[in-house]
Amino acid sequence: MIIRSSLLNDLEGVSHAFFSRLGGVSSGSYHSLNCGYGSRDEREAVTENRCRAMAMLGLPAKALVTCYQVHGVQVFTISDENSLTGEVHADALVTNQRGIALGVLTADCAPIILVDIGSGVIGAIHAGWRGAFAGVLEAGTKAMVTLGARAELIQASIGPCIVPSSYEVGPEFLDRFIERDCDAERFFRPAQRSGYYFFDLATYVETRLTACGISAIDRCDVDTYIDSAHFFSFRRSQHHGEPDYGRGLSAVVLR
Repeated sequence: MIIRSSLLNDLEGVSHAFFSRLGGVSSGSYHSLNCGYGSRDEREAVTENRCRAMAMLGLPAKALVTCYQVHGVQVFTISDENSLTGEVHADALVTNQRGIALGVLTADCAPIILVDIGSGVIGAIHAGWRGAFAGVLEAGTKAMVTLGARAELIQASIGPCIVPSSYEVGPEFLDRFIERDCDAERFFRPAQRSGYYFFDLATYVETRLTACGISAIDRCDVDTYIDSAHFFSFRRSQHHGEPDYGRGLSAVVLR
C-alpha cells in the first residue's frame, strides 16, 4: 500500500510515495516494511525493505538517502554527488539533483514532501512536535530557496501522522506553545481527562508551512496510531509496552 498526494501526483518529472508498513520482509513488531536502521530490527531485513520500497518507485536501492533523525532543525543539502559522504544527523533533506530519493522515517511524526518543479528543487522533512516547534519547517524551506526554489511555488504534502484524538498531552505541553504564541491554543482541544488536551500536529505543521509562504498544501488524515494494520506508531508501541517499533518511509525523487 502506497499513499500518494493528489497535489503532487500529476507533476511531471517527480515521483513520491508515503509507504505503509506493508510489502516488506520484517517480522514481529516490525512487520513488514520497516525501513529504519535506527530500530532493533535485523539490518538485513531493513536493507531488503528499503530496496523493495525503491523498486516500487522504479529506482535502485542506492538511490535512497536518509539521515539519522534527531528531532532538530538541521538540514542536509545534496548539491552534488560529493555531498553523500558519512553519517548525517538531520531532520530535513533538500536537493536539486535528479535520481536521488530523499527519504524520511516516521512513526506518528509528520512526513512532509515539498516540490518546486519549475526550479527543480525537492525536499523531505521529518516533523514531530519538537522539530516543528524548533523551526525545522522553516529551515527546510529556506534551504530549498537557497538551491533556487521560490517559496510561493513550492507544493507541499503532509503525509500520514498521528491525529488529535490519539495525541493526548499534558498542561505543560500546552504551556510551552502558549509561551511562544498566545494564539497557539487553536491547535489544542480539551481531552476527557481534566487538564489534558488533544494536540493537532498536522494543522500545526500546515500553519508553519503557510507562514513560510507556501500556499499549495495537502494532507493525509490517516491516523498512524489507530491504523495498526498499515502504519507504525511510537505512541501505540509505548502504550502496548513494546520495547521498540518500526519506521515508515516517505520519499521523493526528481526524475
